[in-house]
Amino acid sequence: MHVIRQLVEEDWDQWKPLWASYLDFYRATLSEETSLNTFERLTRGDADMFALLAASEQGEGAGVVHCVVHPTTWSGRPSCYLEDLFVTPAARGTDLGRRLLHEAKRASVERGAERLYWHTQEYNGRARSLYDQVTRPTSFIVYEM
Repeated sequence: MHVIRQLVEEDWDQWKPLWASYLDFYRATLSEETSLNTFERLTRGDADMFALLAASEQGEGAGVVHCVVHPTTWSGRPSCYLEDLFVTPAARGTDLGRRLLHEAKRASVERGAERLYWHTQEYNGRARSLYDQVTRPTSFIVYEM
């Protein structure tokens, strides 16, 4: 069984391999400085960003979720964007991904956000299978400039 809790400064050694594996999955490369800056912002305790870590009973990182809370023009309450979600291959097929999503929702509501949303790549079939069980996709298409 995994414990899901707020990411804290002492979690660097558990978070770093999860982050590196997540970046590898998306074929992305970031500088060590960017990764360190991301970790510091996630653990600082600011209201606009938070992270949850799933750890085994032995304390090994098994999953992570990163969220950004932001204002919206459609409501007086903020929304929460789930920017990153990663579960180790060994923990896939368990309920850990689902639990991380539900905990992210709980934590976002705790921060006043009425909506938790995310996007994923079309080819990410395994994750999409979980997402389709937890919620429904929207009709929006993402554009970048």
